[in-house]
Amino acid sequence: MILVDEALKARERASNPIRVGLIGAGFMAQGLTNHVTNSVPGMEISAIFNRTPERAAKVYEYAGRLDVVEASGQGEFEDAIRSGRPVVTDDALLITRSENVDVIVDVTGSVEFGARVVLDAFENDKDVVLMNAELDGTIGPVLRKYAARTGRILSACDGDEPGVQMDLVRWVVGLGLIPRVVGNIKGLQDPYRNPTTQQGFADQWGQNPTMVTSFADGTKISFEQSIVANATGFQVRSRGMSRGQEYHGDVMAIGELYDIDELRELGGIVDYVVGTPHTKVYVLAEHPDPKQQHYLKLYKMGDGPLYPFFTPYHLVHFEVHNSIARVALFRDEVAPPLGGPVVEVCAVAKRDLKAGETLDDYGMYMTYGEAVNTDEMSTGRYLPEGLVEGCRLVNDIAKDQVLRYDDVVLPEGRLADRLRSEQYEKFLGETWLGDLLAAPVR
Repeated sequence: MILVDEALKARERASNPIRVGLIGAGFMAQGLTNHVTNSVPGMEISAIFNRTPERAAKVYEYAGRLDVVEASGQGEFEDAIRSGRPVVTDDALLITRSENVDVIVDVTGSVEFGARVVLDAFENDKDVVLMNAELDGTIGPVLRKYAARTGRILSACDGDEPGVQMDLVRWVVGLGLIPRVVGNIKGLQDPYRNPTTQQGFADQWGQNPTMVTSFADGTKISFEQSIVANATGFQVRSRGMSRGQEYHGDVMAIGELYDIDELRELGGIVDYVVGTPHTKVYVLAEHPDPKQQHYLKLYKMGDGPLYPFFTPYHLVHFEVHNSIARVALFRDEVAPPLGGPVVEVCAVAKRDLKAGETLDDYGMYMTYGEAVNTDEMSTGRYLPEGLVEGCRLVNDIAKDQVLRYDDVVLPEGRLADRLRSEQYEKFLGETWLGDLLAAPVR
């Protein structure tokens, strides 16, 4: 990325690298560590948290670093980093509280744990970059209020779909066009996939079958598009967006799927389709100036009124270092919400569920997530997909039925529930969620 690359080279020449702490040691953390260690000047992965430090050490080993220190105390942790050795630990707070770490990257996918890490990072003057769309899509707006109070930044990341889409949106706006559709493209959509069906694919690529399931069942893309919606103010046309609508034509003609008058009335939408080879994200935009429309037609952009712009790939961990540098060096946040939530992700039953069952997490066997406008989410008292784990059902739920707060008993004492209550009260002026949390457990 122009500017970022030269700024990182300058940090390298000054022997003053941006020191990064990773929270999580999974597939993406492995790729990111290898990339930064071997390809990115002016930045280093100084420490990695994982509940099993041995796994974090394996991530460093994958990147060619064998001089790893396992630290259990703050002094030991700081000494290792000062000596130039990478650190692994099973205590995430050693990283968030370290004077030798500049930026935290959350790669966990956990909402509850991620919220605790993020708030502790802010309290200890750390910026945070999220490779955790589930956290951002569930309570991202209120977490940014906590960031602002401490002068810190909470950012999405380049490479992942929300960052790729918002970078494209910023570029299109810079051309003088008005975005009307911000779209994502999937290769597969089946809401009933589960870790058993996805085990073979996960094993093939060395990935977590639960995370792979969230890709296949539509949950992940719902979280991703909620982040884009909150950053643009765009809504979904209906719950679930296009629900796997297939489009295998040329991306230059994808505007035929949409009605321009409806888009103008809505102010813009987020969406996704299944298919469209050689494309990952797209923005459909119009230009109000007939003179510029003439030029766009000359430049082979079509007749309008919707002009297609697209990015053919998203390279995930290969681009995350740009986000880290944007935050640390330029105070530039990727995909910040305009204010409160516009689109959220509700939980939908993946099979018939029975009262008395305890829900597993997203990407598992019991629920999938669908993007839904916040006004419907609130009015219906829908249960967020990011907070399903550990909820005990008090009602039977039919397959493909949306789960509501009235259908479950929440786990006690969760920080994420309190933060979501704050988010609703602050941005929507609604107190019912706080009242629910304060009510006696059924």
